Amino acid sequence: MNQAEPAAHQVRPRAAEKPVERIRVAVWAADPITLNGLTQTLMGRVEVFVATGELAEDVDVLVFAADRVTTEVVAAMRRAGSTAPVVLVAGELDRSHLLGVVECGVVAVLHRNAATEERLVGAVAVAANGGGILPPNVLGDLLRQVQELHEEVLAPRGLNAAGLTPREIDVVRLLAEGLDTEEIGNRLCYSERTVKNIIHAMTSRLKLRNRSQLVAHGLRAGVV
Repeated sequence: MNQAEPAAHQVRPRAAEKPVERIRVAVWAADPITLNGLTQTLMGRVEVFVATGELAEDVDVLVFAADRVTTEVVAAMRRAGSTAPVVLVAGELDRSHLLGVVECGVVAVLHRNAATEERLVGAVAVAANGGGILPPNVLGDLLRQVQELHEEVLAPRGLNAAGLTPREIDVVRLLAEGLDTEEIGNRLCYSERTVKNIIHAMTSRLKLRNRSQLVAHGLRAGVV
């Protein structure tokens, strides 16, 4: 009797591994030594791709580094003109520049002496995912400045943190409901011209292009 031949060992093809999605980062530093050090550190990480060129466009995160944040550093951040979130590595951050760096898109701040490779890459990942990292003292100073801004600048002008007056908020909320200017005027007992003037004043002051962007601003600010 012939014995059955053993079944051939079947080797299943391995599924193709999904490529790791790397975070695109551009680096700026106030001096060439720091620039080179940051670039080499980030290039050594598989999860990060460092875009070359001065403040390369189309990146996920910008990393700015300076021993001391000065007016020139803040101006450089503004010149970047990118919508990417910014990780700021600084030896010294003067309180007077806090609101300025926030306006430039800074979402994470690392003290230069504490910016290890792991912390830097961690901050880049947090920024790329829409989060933020601020040291407790920086956060405290920032909150105090926001409160001072509200008390000394916004409140005396009848504005809230979104830069809108109560009357303007009413108009934005009705726009969000889909009402046109005539319907809004009837609801609020204003003339249609008054409603149009209110909308124009808001879009001009907030540098918005149209009513859709105005409604979106209201949603982000939490007034709608």
